[in-house]
Parts: sequence; structure tokens; C-alpha cells
Amino acid sequence: MRTPTFCLQCDDGTLLEYGARDLVEAIEGLSVTVPKVHGWHCPVCGECEFTDKDDSQRFSEAMAALRKSADLQRAASLRAIRKKLGLKQAEAGKLFGGGASAFSEYECGKTQPHKSTVLLLKLLDKHPDLLKELAA
Repeated sequence: MRTPTFCLQCDDGTLLEYGARDLVEAIEGLSVTVPKVHGWHCPVCGECEFTDKDDSQRFSEAMAALRKSADLQRAASLRAIRKKLGLKQAEAGKLFGGGASAFSEYECGKTQPHKSTVLLLKLLDKHPDLLKELAA
């Protein structure tokens, strides 16, 4: 085992601690726990320097699955908001940018919309009356 090092994320002299810990990660309200990950863990920010190849692979696979679930959840949400606003995909693409097929790609999770598009749609979901102002 090597000498402990400092956390590069905290960058404040925090010593990493060696051991096996559960890693919990969250994306857009969804979370995953990867149990007993061996490595050097930061007690402040939770970052981990993996020391076991299998643990690293397990974590990577769990994060990929979590990202996929978050993408599908976002796609369904965008579709529901667009429909609630009474917009066709081509109309939404023209209004928010990206072209006629943009929303089709967003809603099937093929591509991700810009963060500003997601935020604007969430705002319009709560205040649909603003759509007229936006379209004007």
C-alpha cells in the first residue's frame, strides 16, 4: 500500500483515507449506491482514487446505467412538457432552436438539449401563459 496523498478535488491539504466504502452518486434526482469500493477516499468531498480494477469497472457501469436512466427521465419530461404546451416537435424545434428534428432526438434520448432549453421548458411547465410572449 502506498503512502496516503492529499485530495486533489478539495486541494486544501485533506488527507485521503484508505478503505472500502459505499459510493453514492446522484444525477437529476436519481441515485445509485455502489457497495464496498476499495480505494483512497476523501472524508470531506467523497472523491475516490480507485485501487481495484473490478471496483472501478463496477462504479463505471453503475454510473453509465444511472446516466442512461436520467437521460430517459429527462426525455420523457421534455415530451410531457411539450405536449402540455400544445406544441408539435417541429414547432418546438423552431421556437427553442435546433431545427425541426431536434425535439424528436431529445425525446428519444438520442441527443441532449442545451441546459437553457431544459430550464426554459421547466419554467414554461409552471407558467404556460409565458409561451405566447416567447413566441411573439
